[in-house]
Amino acid sequence: MATATPRARASFLDPTVLARIDNLQLLARTVVDGFLQGIHRSPYLGVSMDFAEHRPYMPGDDIRRIDWRLYARTDRFYIKQFEAETNADVGFLLDTSASMGYASGEVTKLDYGRFLTACLAWFSAGQKDRVGLYAFDSDVVEHVRPSAAHLDKVLHALARVGAERRGAWDRPLARVANTFVRRGILVVVSDFYDDPDEISEGLGFFRAQGHDVVAFQVLDPAEIDFPFTQATNFEDLETRRILPVKPEKYAAAYREQVRGHIDRLGGRFGKQGVDHVLLNTAEPLDEALYAYLVLRQKMVRSPR
Repeated sequence: MATATPRARASFLDPTVLARIDNLQLLARTVVDGFLQGIHRSPYLGVSMDFAEHRPYMPGDDIRRIDWRLYARTDRFYIKQFEAETNADVGFLLDTSASMGYASGEVTKLDYGRFLTACLAWFSAGQKDRVGLYAFDSDVVEHVRPSAAHLDKVLHALARVGAERRGAWDRPLARVANTFVRRGILVVVSDFYDDPDEISEGLGFFRAQGHDVVAFQVLDPAEIDFPFTQATNFEDLETRRILPVKPEKYAAAYREQVRGHIDRLGGRFGKQGVDHVLLNTAEPLDEALYAYLVLRQKMVRSPR
């Protein structure tokens, strides 16, 4: 079977290309349609966007939904289930704190987060999920409650947000807990520059409530690789503190500390049952889209 080439995939997944598209609706539709076409052509993923699975017939089920061909092979009654029947509330938590405004290239972490959230919301709405949004820094600054009719509201809210204030997790997560009641999916998009124990315990609460939670950690390549070579002043975007730094003196320690933070987050999330995906703003969106698709398919195959 044919698969999309890396060059073709980059044309609709490359964040620097997406940054030139002002309309988030157009961006999301282009990315998701292109991604799903590539998935359907791929020999590595045999998923159907319509039929999900069979389940045993139960008294009261509509007999018109019995798979008679399967009955002829097994002499047992099975009902066809479809993805539209397994729709869910999907809440997107987008970090808009000041640190998300950083960019070493053309695309800030917030831009990347907005692109990703818009695409996942578009995909979820296409699966008949009810989509909602919590954009937050130290509090929730944009809230769209989950609804099958709220995709446009989510996209418009994403277009409005900016990265300006300091962030915190306790108050925003408390707001989410009070309003995201029906069990569903929580998609958290952040750089997660905070205490791993505090964040994982907060998200672990939602896992304990029966939600599926996926954490997309969005980092700039310069934050991961620290390519700086000349002495300069670095500014903390949230505290505005200026730090004079000689890169050759601190580069190795910095990389070790960042890697340690990422590993601790991943370990804490794993213990809480939270899926963790590390994303680089210089790389295409396909890894994030694929990770979400796998999570969504897992829910379809294991309905609550």
